Amino acid sequence: MRQKIGVALGSGAARGWAHIGVLEALEKLKIVPDIVTGTSIGALVGAAFVTGRLPALKARMENFGKADFAGMLDLRLATGGLMEGRRIENFLDSLEIRGTIETFAPRYGAVATHLESGREIWLQDGPVGRAVRASIGMPGIFSPMRHEAHGWLVDGGLVNPVPVSLARALGADIVIAVDMNADLLGRRSFESGDDAEPDLSAKASLGVQAPQWLKDALDPVLARVMQPGPAFPSYFEVLANSLNIMQDRITRTRLAGDPPDILLRPRLAQISWLDFHRAKEAIAEGATCVEDAEAAIRHALQS
Repeated sequence: MRQKIGVALGSGAARGWAHIGVLEALEKLKIVPDIVTGTSIGALVGAAFVTGRLPALKARMENFGKADFAGMLDLRLATGGLMEGRRIENFLDSLEIRGTIETFAPRYGAVATHLESGREIWLQDGPVGRAVRASIGMPGIFSPMRHEAHGWLVDGGLVNPVPVSLARALGADIVIAVDMNADLLGRRSFESGDDAEPDLSAKASLGVQAPQWLKDALDPVLARVMQPGPAFPSYFEVLANSLNIMQDRITRTRLAGDPPDILLRPRLAQISWLDFHRAKEAIAEGATCVEDAEAAIRHALQS
């Protein structure tokens, strides 16, 4: 009997667009997974793959700019994040990434975290948009989602950044895992001088659709809140690096306890977690990572 191949797509925010390049490169090698699992951005890309809409997602993201990201922000901050989760579902629906998980082939599963208990939740049925929305709820950025069966759910990367365990539970004999967070520690999230703005200006992002009077009122506040100073890192830098440290440690622990057969680690340190407009670079690096590992991948599949 042919061994079933599983692909576990890890978390990583904007770096996760590299998953598109990984899946495309695997397809060129005639490697088609029977099982696709994802955490956070990995859940989103995995959903596009199992619904046959990966080309549509790639085309959309290659033309996705800073203004597009800013247009998805929710300035009210009343929903627990900068971006209201329903906008993610609408985004998926606009690309026709929809359907019921139980009907998909390859099999699909997403990982989320129960907000109150911290339990790991495996989403293996129901509307795929709801599963992605739950899995992608990065604290401080995307709002949490209230799931009918599980209550409030947030980003699966808090408990299982690279969901190898879920791929095996769904029946994978061989697991190809993709870790997007391997080379992030030891660098600043925004490579800027003391007087320069971050690469993704929070001031511009938050104000792009606001009336001029509101922009004028917010500018002094946002300049103080978002700008790195000579002695202190910026707000987003602290948040980003804290999440990087947490996910790095959790990933190492989970992979040590349940190692994949093949571990791919694209080099994405130059891409910040909010650089959603840099999809072309991330996709290219994902493809390069697979090409560099081709010999190891084929050996593992033939063993």
